[in-house]
Amino acid sequence: MESIKSLFVIGPGPSSSHTIGPFNAALDFKKGLDEKYKIKVILYGSLALTGKGHLTDKIIKKVFEGYDINIDFNFTNLELKHPNTLSFTAYLNDSIVKEKTYYSVGGGEIVTSLNYKQDKGVYDFKNFNDIKKYLQENNKSLVDIVNDNEDKDINEYLTKVLHTMFNVIERNLSLEGFLPGQLNTKRVASKIYENALKIKDIEEQRIMLLTAFAYATAEGNASGDIVVTAPTCGSAGILPSILYYESLYNKISEEKLINALKIAGIIGDICKQNASISGAVLGCQAEVGVATAMTAGALSFIHDLSIYQIEYSSEVALEHFLGLTCDPVDGYVQIPCIERNGIGSLRAYVSYLYAKNIAPYRKNRVSFDDVVEAMQITGESLSKDYKETAIGGLAKIIK
Repeated sequence: MESIKSLFVIGPGPSSSHTIGPFNAALDFKKGLDEKYKIKVILYGSLALTGKGHLTDKIIKKVFEGYDINIDFNFTNLELKHPNTLSFTAYLNDSIVKEKTYYSVGGGEIVTSLNYKQDKGVYDFKNFNDIKKYLQENNKSLVDIVNDNEDKDINEYLTKVLHTMFNVIERNLSLEGFLPGQLNTKRVASKIYENALKIKDIEEQRIMLLTAFAYATAEGNASGDIVVTAPTCGSAGILPSILYYESLYNKISEEKLINALKIAGIIGDICKQNASISGAVLGCQAEVGVATAMTAGALSFIHDLSIYQIEYSSEVALEHFLGLTCDPVDGYVQIPCIERNGIGSLRAYVSYLYAKNIAPYRKNRVSFDDVVEAMQITGESLSKDYKETAIGGLAKIIK
């Protein structure tokens, strides 16, 4: 398993795989090339089909500002090794001097070989069962595992992640108007928050505050704000909404919130190792579903539940998003993505309550590893129309 830093990447929205990934690929390819070179970029698969709405071409052009650059959207070659494929070619006097193909595998990560899962790793664990066994044999905690395997700067890094998450919420809670693009989607996070503060019923208020916080991040992401992948931009509002609420209303310390990020990172890492966190690969179950599982586990840790209950909450959260399609209308991370972030935060909270109040009475037959495997199988069987192509589901109906 990789470093959990790969789950929490700070960068520009609206999409980790379609914006941050191509941005990183462009930066890598640009090394050693000055403005005398002509650049040609070809976007394939999901990057071509939803690249305009995800600002893929704009972010690449930003990297190559001042260069003679041409970006093509290839809509015909869909038989690809990976649905998020892009190629770069540099020319000098009409002769090719450099070529490179990249795969944007989710969460802002780019690779040049699809054997990346076998090539690198920080943790010697394959799944949650391996982790539980290690914890029992060594009298360790999940936090210990992260502290023992990550670089010494992990707390500093996650502190920056936490502050960025909270800043995005606070910045976008005060904004009104419309999000960029052709959908004319109105910002509503500020209104939801304003109304939530007037609600007398504590549980109803909690639900609407969590919604407001999730919407604020998702709306910021859709506008190209700097966000934190958790594990992706499209699902970036779920984990921050819970952590912000716990900080503000339950006075949870920053130290414990940072440790909660470690728990969330381990859960997301297992999903990335054994399945995917990319909507273009396995549908939205791999983005909102995984984000919800990460958040449920983090919340269970915050409230001192057992390792079994942390697993239970994460499993429940992911299981009931199985089969969720990735169908962004017109290729924008707005409809249904913003609302799904709100629902994801609520599902995480309910999954925590299930773990707290139901898990003590019956051992769950479905393990977290089981549901991750089911997500992989389910995602592979989904039609490509439902994997971030903007040609199926809601994207086909809403015009």
